Amino acid sequence: MDRRGQCPFVIDADGSDIHGEITRIRARGPAAQVELPGGVVVWSVTDGELIRSLLLDPRVSKDAYRHWPAWINGEIPGDWPLGIWVSVQNVVTAYGADHTRQRKPVAAAFTQRRIAALRPRIQRIADDLLDALAAEPPGRPLDLREKFAHPLPNDVMCELFGIPEEYRAGLHGIIKGFFRTSASAQEAQANGYALYTTISEFLVHKRQNPGDDLTCDLIAVRDEDGASLTEKELADNLILLYTAGYETTVNLLDHAVHALLRHPEQLELVRLGQADWDDVIEETLRHEPPGAHAILRYAVEDIDLGDVVIPKGDAIMISYAAAGRDPSRHGDSADRFDITRPTRREHISFGHGVHHCLGAPLARLEASIALSSLFERFPDLALAHPERQAEPQRSFISNGHQNLMVVLSRQAAFV
Repeated sequence: MDRRGQCPFVIDADGSDIHGEITRIRARGPAAQVELPGGVVVWSVTDGELIRSLLLDPRVSKDAYRHWPAWINGEIPGDWPLGIWVSVQNVVTAYGADHTRQRKPVAAAFTQRRIAALRPRIQRIADDLLDALAAEPPGRPLDLREKFAHPLPNDVMCELFGIPEEYRAGLHGIIKGFFRTSASAQEAQANGYALYTTISEFLVHKRQNPGDDLTCDLIAVRDEDGASLTEKELADNLILLYTAGYETTVNLLDHAVHALLRHPEQLELVRLGQADWDDVIEETLRHEPPGAHAILRYAVEDIDLGDVVIPKGDAIMISYAAAGRDPSRHGDSADRFDITRPTRREHISFGHGVHHCLGAPLARLEASIALSSLFERFPDLALAHPERQAEPQRSFISNGHQNLMVVLSRQAAFV
């Protein structure tokens, strides 16, 4: 029981009602104890302003090897299903000087010039995917997540990192398992083994077949100056950059399309020029962050929040989905999707402070090209089953749908 006599709130491993759970956790206070799968108890922070404060607070670390005694002392089981989320050592989990050391070579890979140069290629990928969709029977339901929202960012990231075709399907399956927070200990261990085996084989391949891509850039940093990146950090940063750059954009596209089809009056605002695709993207990021919860951070020292104290060494889970719908910032209508909302850009779905996502400009560029091209090509796009709720992914971390069933033309669907 925590300091207010409450049992920890047990998080649903399947993430079947993320926003409903957040509402119930928020009722316990701005920070409350929750139990993650595997019986691990952490602090869940749901107050938007407190989240922003903690993300800038040097008393909060993401390095489990330095600041989580339960991890260091072996109190967390070695087969904990979520262990890979804290065992990785990359720019996101690094603290202090280690973060600065790792961020420099990684940031060099995401310059504005490099991202801007990708625009024509992203457009070609989008056009090719839309051509393939156009060849589908217009009235037959299809999974837009699988046929458009997923392959677009996946192809972009694979080209950016020089990932050959023979690795792509395997990585896709591994990444899906990586985000499935309801996986058993055995499934998580097998998936983690497959992930590192694949990445190790991929690095061998790239060292033997160098090219002009981000993987080879990071390999060069590692091989020319081992003080900048260890071999594990090289592998873990590649895992981070690929998974974060791919999965978040898939979910962003998925939710944006779903929301616009659920709220056609919002789509009409774009078509009338009263709002634009950037407004859609920012409101989607606020309303449905691609990552609902971020695990984990750790208190470097006691953190007094007034009503409770997060003790030194305790683990903290940041809820980006809670921040996006915090009524104190977004008002009583925070649960409503509204692309004209004055606070639509006041989200932290790409992080905040030193750990702000380096790939955010790329994700926004991909989303802008994808959404504008999709609705221009298929102006009559509609949900295939508007009477049904789209099933969420089996994850409380990754926030998306299992599928997004649509018809390309509602008229054709009724012929």
